[in-house]
Amino acid sequence: MSLVFERPSLLRRLSPLFSGFDGPLAFAVFLLVCAGLLIMYSSGYDHGTRFEDHARNMLIAGFIMFVVAQIPPQRLMALAVPLYILGVTLLIAVAVFGVTRKGARRWLNVGVIIQPSEILKIAMPLMLAWWFQKREGQLRSLDFLVALVLLAVPAALIMKQPDLGTALLVLAAGVSVIFFAGLGWKWVAPPLLLGLVGITLLVVFEPELCAEGVNWPLLHGYQQQRVCTLLDPGRDPLGKGFHIIQGMIAIGSGGFWGKGFMQGTQTHLEFIPERTTDFIFAAFSEEFGLFGNLLLILAFLFLVLRALVIALEAPTVFTRLLGGAMAMTFFCYAFVNMGMVSGILPVVGVPLPFISYGGTAMVTLGLGLGVLMSIAKSKRLIQS
Repeated sequence: MSLVFERPSLLRRLSPLFSGFDGPLAFAVFLLVCAGLLIMYSSGYDHGTRFEDHARNMLIAGFIMFVVAQIPPQRLMALAVPLYILGVTLLIAVAVFGVTRKGARRWLNVGVIIQPSEILKIAMPLMLAWWFQKREGQLRSLDFLVALVLLAVPAALIMKQPDLGTALLVLAAGVSVIFFAGLGWKWVAPPLLLGLVGITLLVVFEPELCAEGVNWPLLHGYQQQRVCTLLDPGRDPLGKGFHIIQGMIAIGSGGFWGKGFMQGTQTHLEFIPERTTDFIFAAFSEEFGLFGNLLLILAFLFLVLRALVIALEAPTVFTRLLGGAMAMTFFCYAFVNMGMVSGILPVVGVPLPFISYGGTAMVTLGLGLGVLMSIAKSKRLIQS
């Protein structure tokens, strides 16, 4: 009696590579990718090869997501410390001999021009999740203090460049890990109350604080101007307030249903600055209106909530904290971008995920999605 072993088909051999992909998360990303391609075609059709480049960047991000999804969380954990040390080392190198453009020293020439601060968007939550995994079951106040120091060092280096947008995203990812690790409200409430008091005083005494010649501590001059412009865009409507004013006009002119695809006058008459990058939400709002905005916001909320569910169901402290940090990173990307374009937050360089043009940001988003897919895959393997 002879045994015949049938060779499995190529599809069956490749199926394990896709088994870890979380369907709901992938669906949310698919919706956002479609929205991004649609508005990029409209806002960038007379802007060189922006649409083609945007589609290429999405494919690169998708490939990165696929590769990272195959890496088990244990190996991601092993990369935490080396990646963090590499990122901080490169930030120090930027401070010493980085490339300066438009008054900011954010880049490093290593044969190609790179922006090391982007590494910390992933390295920071990896490092802190690794730290709290090592301290599982024996957490003390000192452990949270160490975590804050680990977060403060790269955040301060990024702020010094200066790059407020990236610093906010790194801080958001790091603070979310520390909070999810069990930081008590007695430590969270005082900074929140202090921030609310500061905002209240800023609004009440805005004319005095924003008067010419008044300098604020801890902030660069351009950052101070952005806050003052947010409070009163009409102070300089053709200069520093132009971005916010034109963004709000475009959002308001879209009405409920929008002006229609390719019909945005503010967009195509080039009143909206950076209409394919930071202010693409204004172009989207003008053409698809409040209805389109609601659908876009729902897609982002679904993405964030699904990421939080993956984090909650993760099997280890490391994967739970890392998944939660990735969820909050996506939330902060979307909230800060939409907020600054709508005039409720200062203008900072934060793109709208999967919508705004940008290769580096798209790579970071692909890495974040890959991490979430890896966590989802590890949960399924344990359950099976």
